[in-house]
Order: sequence, then C-alpha cells, then structure tokens
Amino acid sequence: MQNIDTDQQVKKTLTGARLRSYAYALLCKREYSKAELREKLNRYALDSEEVEKLLEEFSQYQYQSDQRVAELVLASQMRKGKGPRRIYQTLQQKQVDQDYIQEQVQEVDWLEQAYQLKVKKYGIEVTRDPKLQAKQIRFLQYRGFDMDVILKAVRREAQEE
Repeated sequence: MQNIDTDQQVKKTLTGARLRSYAYALLCKREYSKAELREKLNRYALDSEEVEKLLEEFSQYQYQSDQRVAELVLASQMRKGKGPRRIYQTLQQKQVDQDYIQEQVQEVDWLEQAYQLKVKKYGIEVTRDPKLQAKQIRFLQYRGFDMDVILKAVRREAQEE
C-alpha cells in the first residue's frame, strides 16, 4: 500500500514550463474539453491553482475550446449514425455544455438520418412483422433517436423520399 502513496507523490511533479509543455502535448494529439484537460493535468501537477490559471489562459487564446469539442463530437457521432440523445450523452460524459451545439442539432433532419440508418441495416422494405419491426425500433433507440422519429422512419415507404 505504501508503494501507491510514493507513486502518487512521484507523479505529481509538474510545475511551470513542464506543466505547460505537457498540456500542449495533450492538445496536439486531440481536442480535450476543459474538464478532461483539468483531470489529466491535475494527475501530474503539484498545484491545482496553477492548472486552473493555465486552463483559463488556454481558453482565452483558444488553444482549448469546449465549443470546438462539442462540434467535433457532433460531427463524429453523426458519422457513426448516432441520434441526438447519444450525442448529448457523449457531451455529458466529456462534461461539455450541450448549449454549444443546440442550434446545429435542431437543424439536422433526424428523420432522414434515422431512415438512412434503417435502410442501411434492414433495407428499404417496410416490414409488417411485429418482431422485426420491434427489432428495428430497438436498434434506432439504442442509436439515440426519439421514438416519434423512429416510428416514422420504420414505417416510411421508399417513394416518400
């Protein structure tokens, strides 16, 4: 048990320029939300106040931006076929305010997204089989679409395009 304590003490050695360099190195690899970056830096920083000052500076000069993180999450999740609920869940995990992309999410045609996903997985045919229909509904629910959109997508005929 004593090894863990000494390991934690050894890890918390970054200050000043070394802490700043570590933060830059992290941000060069990928975008981090402010909360994620705070957590990473606090693992190794001696002073949490220094971390907060560094985070404020990075936000001020746009080295770190929760807005950018939210936009990247939205684009990435949409490419993966995720609906608005899953996108908001991912933002919540990253501790990013969903207000950053609220307007962009509202502009998306989620019915079209859900329909294209359904077609890709199950084809254009509208099934009358309740079991298969339930399976399609569960699939789209898992992907994060709202029930009204799901029902419209599952029952949508090919000529309605």
